[in-house]
Amino acid sequence: MPTIPIVTPCISVCQMDPRSQLCRGCGRTLREIGGWAAMSPAERAQVMAELPQRRRAAGFSAREPAEAAPPSGR
Repeated sequence: MPTIPIVTPCISVCQMDPRSQLCRGCGRTLREIGGWAAMSPAERAQVMAELPQRRRAAGFSAREPAEAAPPSGR
């Protein structure tokens, strides 16, 4: 059975911000990063939709969802 690629916001800038507890690269929490592959497509889509606002609130540069990294296993 072929594997289905998973869309991820990871840009390989994996640094946790101690103040916001978010990754400076993708804007996800450690729990979201660790559980990404186990999330349903709807759960991943919900997190992806929240990332631009979450990143702005944390003071990170906001990337639009269309700029998310290509599918991978992360």
